[in-house]
Amino acid sequence: MKIPHTLKILAFVTVSLFAQMAMAAEADNTASADEIASIVNSMNHFPSDADKTALMAIAQDESLAQGVRDMAATVANIQHFPNDEGKAKMASLVAAEDTPERGKVLAGIIGKFMHMVNADDKAKLMELF
Repeated sequence: MKIPHTLKILAFVTVSLFAQMAMAAEADNTASADEIASIVNSMNHFPSDADKTALMAIAQDESLAQGVRDMAATVANIQHFPNDEGKAKMASLVAAEDTPERGKVLAGIIGKFMHMVNADDKAKLMELF
C-alpha cells in the first residue's frame, strides 16, 4: 500500500509539533529548576515573600513536571528546614530512576537544608545550575 504524499507531510508535521512541545516543556522545567536552585542557594532560614510567591507559582503550574512542582512547594514551606512531607518527597525524587541527575542533586540539597546551604552544596549548585 502506497501512502499519499500529503499524508506523509501531515505525519511529519504532527511528529515535529509534538517534538517541539516536548522540548518546550523540558525548557520550562529546566528554567523552573534553575529558579528554585537560585532561591535555595541564596536563602537563609526561609524564603523571602517574593521568593515564596515565585515558588508557589511554580508549584501550581500544572504544565511542569510533578518533581519540579514538589521541589518548589517544599522550598516555599521551609522554616529553617523542610517539613517531614517535603523531606519525604525530596527523598523520593532522589531515589526515582527517572529523575534527571540535576534534579536529584537539587532535591538532595533541598531535603537536607538546615538554615542555609552549606559550602559544598553551594558549589554543587553553582556547578549544575
